[in-house]
Amino acid sequence: MEDLIQTNYALDTFYFLVMGVLVMFMAPGFAMLEAGMVRAKNTSEILTKNVALFAIACIMYMICGYTIMYPGADEGAWLPMIGFGIGEENTAEAVIASGGDTYYSVRSDYFFQVVFVATAMSIVSGAVAERMKLWAFLVFAVFMTGFIYPVQGFWKWGGGALDAAGFLDFAGSGVVHLCGATAALAGVLLLGPRAGKYGPDGQVNALPGANMPLATLGMFILWFGWFGFNGGSELKVSNIDEANAVSQVFVNTNIAACGGLITALVLARLHFGKADLTMALNGALAGLVSITAEPLTGSIQLSALVGAIGGALVVGSIVLLDKLRIDDPVGAISVHGSAGVWGLLAVCLTNPEATIVAQLLGIVAIFAWTFLTALIVWYILKITMGIRISKEAEYEGADLSETGIEAYPEFVKV
Repeated sequence: MEDLIQTNYALDTFYFLVMGVLVMFMAPGFAMLEAGMVRAKNTSEILTKNVALFAIACIMYMICGYTIMYPGADEGAWLPMIGFGIGEENTAEAVIASGGDTYYSVRSDYFFQVVFVATAMSIVSGAVAERMKLWAFLVFAVFMTGFIYPVQGFWKWGGGALDAAGFLDFAGSGVVHLCGATAALAGVLLLGPRAGKYGPDGQVNALPGANMPLATLGMFILWFGWFGFNGGSELKVSNIDEANAVSQVFVNTNIAACGGLITALVLARLHFGKADLTMALNGALAGLVSITAEPLTGSIQLSALVGAIGGALVVGSIVLLDKLRIDDPVGAISVHGSAGVWGLLAVCLTNPEATIVAQLLGIVAIFAWTFLTALIVWYILKITMGIRISKEAEYEGADLSETGIEAYPEFVKV
């Protein structure tokens, strides 16, 4: 029996780590997607944000975020305990004594959770692209990854008030995606639209990205990483039932992305008269976000429908935000916010344990907390160091003003 416990512990820990690596691979996915969606003159700056935010997330989550999110006490509470570090590792004696209830290492849990934190922060990066100061963004990342995200994460995954209320969020449609989109929305509202994006009488001007092959590659990398995102959230794989569950999660995750992509592509053709690639890319991501709240309990057919509705919502959301003059260069708020809300509500269709009251409570709580705290941080940054680059820097491109390195130096400006 002891040998079986140790073998399962090793297998589940290894599985957890590998799934974490897949989720980490989403970081270059976000970087490539955003680099393709922005104009050439802002590419180096957006890449700098993506590499730096990952490092900041890992450090802040190590310092305090992990312990805030998983305090190990105060179950059912709204206010977590504040702690530091990631705790002691499990000993062999403790694992054996648990009888199999302790089935992965503390370090593997920290690693798997921290790449989720970085994902939430990456959502913000794309929404504020092309006009935000690099260092203002990085300072915000400190607060987002060290405090804002962990507190609402504790409410669900740390055993806090939302978990006690019956709120269901399997892998983070709310905890990760809605949180990131809400923080982005708060920043975008204070930041304002890019110069030239909106004209008089409701005119919306296209500011096309510089590299669609790169954006497409980024989407496929995110799709690939999502199998770790959702599959790893099953937490173990060391018996027949868990192995079957992980397989179900993988299949449902994949088909939801397909449903989202096809639906967004068709709607774009009907609305714009063209098969808009950017809508197709965002449709696939919206399908993935939608299924993330519950990729296990629904059938493959229902998962395709959940993803398809997410794909439809993202097209409508992107169009609506432009009408409201809320400028999001990559569609991140729509993909992760609108589809995130839908995914949380769709749990009521796929999981008999879900209740609409608990799901609405989770949506409102995550949005309210994140929006209020993010808005406060963004505002303090705005009145102290400033959050927007100058008009001249925006015209020349953030690459020159923020990093001093052009991504495509061989291109000649005329």
